[in-house]
Amino acid sequence: MLNSYFKGLYQKTMQDAYAKARQEIIASILEGGTILDCGANSGRMYDLLSKESPLDRQNYFGVEWNQEAALVGRNRGLQITSANLNNGIPYDDNTFSCVFGLSLLEHLLNGCRFLSDCHRVLADDGKLVLLTPNISTYFTAALILMGKMPSSGPHPDSEALLRKEELFEFRDNKIKPDIESDTPVHRHLVVFSYRVLRDYLQMLGFKRVQGYGFGLYPFPGFLQPMLQRVDPYHCHQMVFVARK
Repeated sequence: MLNSYFKGLYQKTMQDAYAKARQEIIASILEGGTILDCGANSGRMYDLLSKESPLDRQNYFGVEWNQEAALVGRNRGLQITSANLNNGIPYDDNTFSCVFGLSLLEHLLNGCRFLSDCHRVLADDGKLVLLTPNISTYFTAALILMGKMPSSGPHPDSEALLRKEELFEFRDNKIKPDIESDTPVHRHLVVFSYRVLRDYLQMLGFKRVQGYGFGLYPFPGFLQPMLQRVDPYHCHQMVFVARK
């Protein structure tokens, strides 16, 4: 019963957070210029965005760690480069009108370097859109008090241990577990809090930094819209939008 309740909240949270992120990206597409998809896989976000906006292939670029996925994207005619974002973004300064990373930041070891590089490759007044989990949640605090591991925190490199420590399984059943592989994609390594991520973006020189929270657990769904506006600092997912 509880597992079903929290899974329903989680699914609604992710749906709303991704919808907000796409809305911001589409607004940039309508303004014109080129966009950079960080963690592009084989171009899944391109497929979604091109259905909802007049996105041209020539204005879409991507960076993907998994070489096979990047190759699939290139074979589809998409401009997806294979690179490790922990080592920086392989593009020149002042190149893109919009850079976005959705459910990416928490998978990087060098997240601060990545954010700094986002600022570098954005053109003046360019937009950064981030979607990432928040380590500072009431749900996380409750888990820690119970002696459990944070639900959105760094994950152990053992599938068996991860499943044992999870109070509720929120993960998408369609995602193949890979945390024990040599190149894990789905492990969370460094997870920011709302305040720290907001403050760091401002430290980097971003302006008009706006944060949005989604999923204030354990409160019921009908209260979520109001509570998310009142207290985005402790929501499970956060979307940040900032201008260079």
